[in-house]
Amino acid sequence: MRVVAAAATLAGALALTACSSDGGSEGDAAPSGSASASADTGGGSGGGSASAAGALEGSWLATTDGKAVALVVTGKEVGLFTTGGTVCSGTAGEEGGMRMIRLKCTDGSKDRATGMVESLGKTSLKVTWEGGIGAETYTRTEGGKLPTGLPTANLGS
Repeated sequence: MRVVAAAATLAGALALTACSSDGGSEGDAAPSGSASASADTGGGSGGGSASAAGALEGSWLATTDGKAVALVVTGKEVGLFTTGGTVCSGTAGEEGGMRMIRLKCTDGSKDRATGMVESLGKTSLKVTWEGGIGAETYTRTEGGKLPTGLPTANLGS
């Protein structure tokens, strides 16, 4: 349920941003994080699937092919939503020493069915999807607000 609530908040924020013509004031309201925060490269040896999913926990946003992509991780549960209408749900965890995300999308798309976490930092997440999408880099959101610097000019057009 928490994934759905978080996703609804992000979807609302994405919809408002997509309708915005100036694109400037939304990003200014978001709290600014430290751009120099050190990144965790994931080189550690420990943990089962709960710790791998826990490190991913939160709300992440990306822009791919002119569409906003929201990835929401709560515990082991994952939801993914795009401004194009794609809705996916699944799990995150550790498999064979790698952090993996497995999704099923309501539209039958396989573009983001299986993703491997390439890097995970405090404010940045890179996932390489086995489907047609390839690598996506996400920015962590705080409090359901869009992060600053997210390219949103072409969303919804």
